Amino acid sequence: MPPKVQQKSKEQKMAAAMAGGKGKKKKWSKGKARDKVDNKVLFSKEQFDRFHAEVPKMKLITVSTVVEKLKLNAGLARRALRDLEAAGSIRPVLISRSQRIYTRNVGEDEEE
Repeated sequence: MPPKVQQKSKEQKMAAAMAGGKGKKKKWSKGKARDKVDNKVLFSKEQFDRFHAEVPKMKLITVSTVVEKLKLNAGLARRALRDLEAAGSIRPVLISRSQRIYTRNVGEDEEE
């Protein structure tokens, strides 16, 4: 059996409690800072040409992939993808309320 530890008296405990006071208060973290993106809200001539050249060749076309690739605003990307679909350059795979997925138009409705 280990030796018995000598306990402090009430006065010693009280003095230790008073001397300790409060420790430093915990600081809240500011959270992770995200980089502010500066996406374009209108097409420039170069971006418009690049959009019409690159997007119809992509296998998976979503609003977010176009935004990442061309640094466009999501609203502009949605509108431009709708125009490409109307022109027949791309075809929809899935159209839901929140997400639209397109693919390149390889042939005239081969799989359907």
